[in-house]
Amino acid sequence: MNFKKSYKKTNGYTPICKIGECSLKKLEFGIIELCKGQTIPFETNDKETAFIMLEGHCNVKFDGKTFENVGNRANVFENRRAESFYMPRDTKLEIEAIDDIKIAVCATPVDEKTQPQLLREDRVVLKLLGEVPYQRETSFLIDGTTNAKVLTIGEAYCTEGNWAGFPPHKHDVNNMPAECIAEEVYYFLFDPKQGFAVQCLYTADGEIDEAYRVKYDELVEFPYGYHTTVATPGYQTYFLWLMAGDYQGFNRSSDPDHAWIEKK
Repeated sequence: MNFKKSYKKTNGYTPICKIGECSLKKLEFGIIELCKGQTIPFETNDKETAFIMLEGHCNVKFDGKTFENVGNRANVFENRRAESFYMPRDTKLEIEAIDDIKIAVCATPVDEKTQPQLLREDRVVLKLLGEVPYQRETSFLIDGTTNAKVLTIGEAYCTEGNWAGFPPHKHDVNNMPAECIAEEVYYFLFDPKQGFAVQCLYTADGEIDEAYRVKYDELVEFPYGYHTTVATPGYQTYFLWLMAGDYQGFNRSSDPDHAWIEKK
């Protein structure tokens, strides 16, 4: 199976990973793009849904209320503390583009209905993780400190020419608290746009053993298996990461063949 997918700029909402039509069973992903002044209705149905503002600004109307002027950047490289908004299951909303907008839509089925939430940039936690040559700056947008019950979402900015998420790690076995079962998606953007990265995905038994060259507006699904990323020199490498599983947060294990590197 090919776990890499591509997105082509489209006006409106484009579902890219859909449960029952991809390798994932708990996680969905898509993109909304609108021109200035356009509106789009959206229904969350049985899924809690997070909307990450990649580009532009919007107003969000729901239940007689409005989140006004959501968004704080023209592109993901302009500001590393993204604004976002969260909508619980069974919610109808309308998004109005103040200027041209691009929004990442991240969703997972849930039983509990919570409350909508606007997440401004001052809530974003930004951390420098790892060290050269496996270093990246990571933001945490949606997690257990928000109204989300299952989703965990953030953004990663790789140090040029470095690896990210190394040693390779996985979260596909119920072995809490060390490791939980959680699916994940990485969605990539680059500056300049012709840049690329290499995304590895493999299992210990060799059932999966892939190294994808990922380009602008491409993503990789991780239903299970070890994964790690390497950024090319000369380009800014960004990926949005989103997770959903049995537990919310980071319960994962490193590939034992390479775990010694963490202890150096």
